[in-house]
Amino acid sequence: MKNPMNQINRRNFLRGAGVALALPWMESAKAAPAKPPLRFGCIFFSNGVEPIHWWAKGSGANMQLGLVLEPMLPHREDIVFLKGLYNQTAVASTSPHLGRMPNMLSGATVSLDPAVIRVGATMDQVLSQRIGNQTAIPSLVLGIEPNELRLEDGLSMIYGSSLSWASPGKPATKEIYPARVFDRLVGDGKGRQLDRSILDAVLQESRDLRPKVNASDRRKLDEYLESIRDIEKRLERAGKDDRLEGWRPTLKEPNMERPTETLPQNVPDHMKLMLDLVVLAFQMDKTRIATLMLNNDLSQMNFRFLKGVEGALHLDLTHNGKAPKAEAMYLRTNQYHVEQLAYIVDRMKKIDEGGQTLFDNSLLLFGSNLFDGDAHSADEMPLILAGRAGGALKTGRILNYMAKGDDARRACRLYLSIMEKMGVQLAHFGDADKPLENLWSGEV
Repeated sequence: MKNPMNQINRRNFLRGAGVALALPWMESAKAAPAKPPLRFGCIFFSNGVEPIHWWAKGSGANMQLGLVLEPMLPHREDIVFLKGLYNQTAVASTSPHLGRMPNMLSGATVSLDPAVIRVGATMDQVLSQRIGNQTAIPSLVLGIEPNELRLEDGLSMIYGSSLSWASPGKPATKEIYPARVFDRLVGDGKGRQLDRSILDAVLQESRDLRPKVNASDRRKLDEYLESIRDIEKRLERAGKDDRLEGWRPTLKEPNMERPTETLPQNVPDHMKLMLDLVVLAFQMDKTRIATLMLNNDLSQMNFRFLKGVEGALHLDLTHNGKAPKAEAMYLRTNQYHVEQLAYIVDRMKKIDEGGQTLFDNSLLLFGSNLFDGDAHSADEMPLILAGRAGGALKTGRILNYMAKGDDARRACRLYLSIMEKMGVQLAHFGDADKPLENLWSGEV
């Protein structure tokens, strides 16, 4: 029987070494795209909103927004307010939290068997698997609060800690340390610095492999390592000549300092850092897909940093029994989450990409899995789109699907539409088999 180590495939070996190589510019290669790529980001906040204050009326510069959305007033012409979309599997679940949160971006049924962790691959991870190879980092999966391993109503809180799922049984790895995210962005996507030779990175593994293969394969291995060195040299020459054609990122090096190693203890600083890192990743074209959880489901985040809500935990504020004082504090935390959207929109609108802005070439989905957090209602999700999707999305609109029937209200139709615009064509996703009506047409 042949030793499987003799079956060396160059491409697999390189992947096995944990290194991703980008080809140098070549005359025979297809030209680089002439315009900036489309980026997608999802910003999630947990436990819903104060329903009476989450609304929009009118359009364009005349659009009126409810109190929750007041921080977005300066950007009202840059958003699409989505009303009525939801996941039918979430409504059907008997688990009011953990059966309605991890499937927000998949529409899949959440397993309520304590012995079986199962949801469904989320739309951001489908994008990551299909087009993530175009960038050093397939996708960024970020959060503020750590993964929790405790049980809630007999179910694992990994459900409540994970918005992105790489497969039905495996959540995508969520990073909450800004310094680690920064290191991925300035390195090769795996945390290694770019000035470290790829050959050096795989040399030790090749030494371990060499004694296990025959003489012929050792020659092939040596030739392969030399070919890597040749690619490195050609990449270096291409970079010095600055002869890459088409669109190029507006940043080659980070324009922010590396965050400290420790986890930020101040929530506003932590959220701002993570949003800045998403902007940096998009601007440097290190990734085109990102998700950020501002809080976990059933969050214990303390909002004492906000005036008037000192000492109040997020979970308690959202389950307030409609007490007037508690509702006022809940409204303030809702506004704070919306302020984070306003912050990243403002930043992205100021980054020029050759006549267009980073915001023009992005699509941000902002929202929560529940509508009324106190009532655990999942028959509507508070959702907003921001960005112009490379000119494909007409903003300053309200799209109301409430009266159009359950089929028109499937959130997975929105996800199908976004994935299609990102270059991933699927016949169906979750419970949807067609895109969302009127999203790209400009109709209301």
